[in-house]
Amino acid sequence: MYFHALIPFKPVNPKTRLSCILTQEEREAFARAMLEDVIAAVQKSGCSATLLCTHSFKHENALVAVRTEPLNDAINWALGQFHCPALIIMADIPLVTAGDIQRLIRTEKDMSIVPGRGGGTNIIFLKKPRCFRADYYGASFLDHMRIAEECGFSVEVIDSFRMSTDIDEKEDLVEILIHGKGRKSREYLESSGFSIVLDEKGRVGVQRDPHEEAL
Repeated sequence: MYFHALIPFKPVNPKTRLSCILTQEEREAFARAMLEDVIAAVQKSGCSATLLCTHSFKHENALVAVRTEPLNDAINWALGQFHCPALIIMADIPLVTAGDIQRLIRTEKDMSIVPGRGGGTNIIFLKKPRCFRADYYGASFLDHMRIAEECGFSVEVIDSFRMSTDIDEKEDLVEILIHGKGRKSREYLESSGFSIVLDEKGRVGVQRDPHEEAL
């Protein structure tokens, strides 16, 4: 069966919570690197990728739709265009693998969902996407479970470290540096002078080479 993967992506001024360690230009490059990791996993899983972008953007391995309305409105517009099962996957989960995605789409339920940290939602797979409506922000996992119940969907909740690790804060970069071997996002961080550091209490963090930061 053929599946679409819908990937919301903000190419201009993304990841503002990383402004403490990355310039806007660097954040845009880093966001593109994470996107490459996600698209690679999507394609290896057998899905086609469609980017839902806030600004003009081109990608040789994905279709692109530019929508200027808020995220939920844009996603729900896209879901209404699909006549086959669809995956909604965030562009900031670079540790995801093709095997992870295949686990989602092989569900016997009407819908499978991966919670994000803090009550969010990182991935949703829908066998009937036109019957669903997205409601991101806040405790979106609970909202999506409620919407699935309203739709009469059976749901499989999938607990996965790789799929639930979204990158928003400086502290999140640790996970890429530790677990992101072979990924574009890790290559970008390392080339930008980032490395793992232990503080006096043995807690793991990240540091940046001052010379690279000055560049």
